[in-house]
Amino acid sequence: MEQEMINQKSVSAKTKSKTLVKETFPVLEMTCAACAVSVESMLKSVNGVKNAGVNFANQEAWVEYDPTIATAAIFQETIRSIGYDIIIEKENKDEIKEAAQQKHYEAVKQRTIWSSILSAPVVVIGMFFMDIPYGNYIMMALATPVVFYFGRSFFANAWKQARHGKANMDTLVALSTGIAWLFSTFNTFFPEFWHARGLHAHVYFEAAAVVIAFISLGKMLEEKAKSSTSSAIKKLMGLQPKTVTLILEDGETQELPVSQVKQNFVLLVKPGEKIPVDGEVTGGESFVDESMITGEPVPVEKKAGEKVFAGTINQKGSFRFRAEKVGAETLLSQIIKMVHEAQGSKAPVQKLVDKIAGIFVPVVIGISILTFLAWIVLGGENAFTHGLLTAVTVLVIACPCALGLATPTAIMVGVGKGAEHNILIKDAESLELAHKVNAIILDKTGTITEGKPEVSDVLFGDTKDIQQLKSILLAIEMQSEHPLAEAVVRFVQTEKIQPVALEKIESITGKGVAAFYNGKQYFVGNTKLLHDKAIQMNEQFTARTTELQQQAKTVVAFAENDQVVAVIAISDKIKASSKSAIQSLQNKGIEVYMLTGDNKQTAAAIAKEVGLKEFKAEVMPAEKAAFVKLLQQQGKVVAMVGDGINDSHALAQADVSIAMGKGSDIAMDVAKMTLITSDLGSISKALDLSKKTVNTIRQNLFWAFIYNLIGIPIAAGVLFPINGFLLDPMIAGAAMALSSVSVVSNSLRLKYSSLS
Repeated sequence: MEQEMINQKSVSAKTKSKTLVKETFPVLEMTCAACAVSVESMLKSVNGVKNAGVNFANQEAWVEYDPTIATAAIFQETIRSIGYDIIIEKENKDEIKEAAQQKHYEAVKQRTIWSSILSAPVVVIGMFFMDIPYGNYIMMALATPVVFYFGRSFFANAWKQARHGKANMDTLVALSTGIAWLFSTFNTFFPEFWHARGLHAHVYFEAAAVVIAFISLGKMLEEKAKSSTSSAIKKLMGLQPKTVTLILEDGETQELPVSQVKQNFVLLVKPGEKIPVDGEVTGGESFVDESMITGEPVPVEKKAGEKVFAGTINQKGSFRFRAEKVGAETLLSQIIKMVHEAQGSKAPVQKLVDKIAGIFVPVVIGISILTFLAWIVLGGENAFTHGLLTAVTVLVIACPCALGLATPTAIMVGVGKGAEHNILIKDAESLELAHKVNAIILDKTGTITEGKPEVSDVLFGDTKDIQQLKSILLAIEMQSEHPLAEAVVRFVQTEKIQPVALEKIESITGKGVAAFYNGKQYFVGNTKLLHDKAIQMNEQFTARTTELQQQAKTVVAFAENDQVVAVIAISDKIKASSKSAIQSLQNKGIEVYMLTGDNKQTAAAIAKEVGLKEFKAEVMPAEKAAFVKLLQQQGKVVAMVGDGINDSHALAQADVSIAMGKGSDIAMDVAKMTLITSDLGSISKALDLSKKTVNTIRQNLFWAFIYNLIGIPIAAGVLFPINGFLLDPMIAGAAMALSSVSVVSNSLRLKYSSLS
């Protein structure tokens, strides 16, 4: 069913356009949301491009274009012209992107450290020791490398933007720090210019240096948060082996790269190996762990005619299979593609940031220019000096360092707070939406249940030889390849029982195991085995078996000769916290759904036990994601909670994705939140933490903007006609620093709040 859906999508995509192609390219050197807007507009301006989009969060661009007109090389040349770059190599592009991002992070880190070290004495001198001998020259000597060496990227990027009539945060930083430095340098060498006009020759080196240090710190925090966004796709790709064992026509084997596998190749899979491509078993038998596809913990028996899928793991046996779907056609490749596309879509918060960034920078520059012109026209005797002073002050006070710190600091404190409660939060997007969640989808296996088959019930008949029978049972199950046998072994071994030495043992495919010990024949298996061997089950065992099966447990019979001597029930236990956690969510008015790849009988039993009315059984990965989308189309804010690779597509599709930390690494990487615990009660705490963190982010943005909204008009001189007050750039620098301190201090308040 999964493959049919995928094939239908492929057909529809091909028929939609015969000439246009859609490709994704990693983008390098983007530093703010305005950068993404610039890259996107430049890509759209290329001849032959129908549409394009850039996601700042995962540093990628997608382009839909006509390959007969436009090429990837043209895109790269266009993007490089405004100071950015894209990776157009098709081979190892993810590795190239990761290496480039790591190099960029290290550069920003070094820039932050050194600019902070050099800025500190400048601030101390500028604030408290302005009158020391040669103080201005000392400050200039320390601030100059901060502005023009450690801050050189701001000026370089601003210039490239300006060449194309664009502006971003780099533009504002370059203008404010550059003009502040030039103004201060002029005043250092020519103080008499101001003295002759009755004004003091102030210098503002500390403002220029601190701005670079603060912005660099904000960028470092941002880069750190974004550094892990590509690891989910990387790990998914790691599920496919690099090489395969090909069986030649003469029966010999040959090892070759998985990329060379063609349809109808016959491949050999040995114990413990990953299956390289999708296909059909032609010979041999084994059990395959398909939990990354189905999410179910019990490996599936595979024999001739059975289907196998890429990325799943073979267990103890060996088998041969014929390749049917290779390369991009495999189920694993389709999951990778769907997760990649869902991750690349823009969240509402990102669109809002794009809009703010696109407006903020040019507005501030415009206000600064208007301020200067207004003073020239209306300023009277000292029009030029006052105009220049106020224009610089506007740029200094409007510098967006507080905006750069508002979200990262709140997230850092929020993540630390969450860690105390076993909650890991990855980004602001999930925080923006988590407190709005009104529908939660829970995976069954590993989320509501433990995700590990265990013996839940054991019933022995009336016999004095129970210890002896357990020794025989242990010996049989220890030699069985069936995964349920491992659960029995674990259970019996807890009683410190030693296995006997069996005389003979044989596997009965699909039914169980037969063994001989001390002149008697023993069987361990299912009801089919009992029927085939004419083994009798008394009324007590029959009644108990029926009862256990109604509870959706797998029942294994243990027989001696022709009589059942024990029945063993194996189940995936429900977590102790599941029922109360689900009840808590329902009490908050949140709709809770359960989706599982398991059968309907098991799903219904689990749902009833935990108090769920809404559930879906026998669901494939794409159907989980489709159900998430269906709820979203109904206007719901959907959270998906899962622990397996099979949940990754649905996790990526959900508004808020939550992974159980004891599940797969893939689920944890795709999810925006991870519960580092098996306790579902943490979901409620995560939603509460979201609310508190979002409130903190909003308060931070308020403090960041309030200084601009109040400070910019004052910096422009609106109070001068009233009381003759002009804001000193020194005070503007202090106000800018205070806005950052306010943001950081407010974020730290979150650390001491309580979660419910």
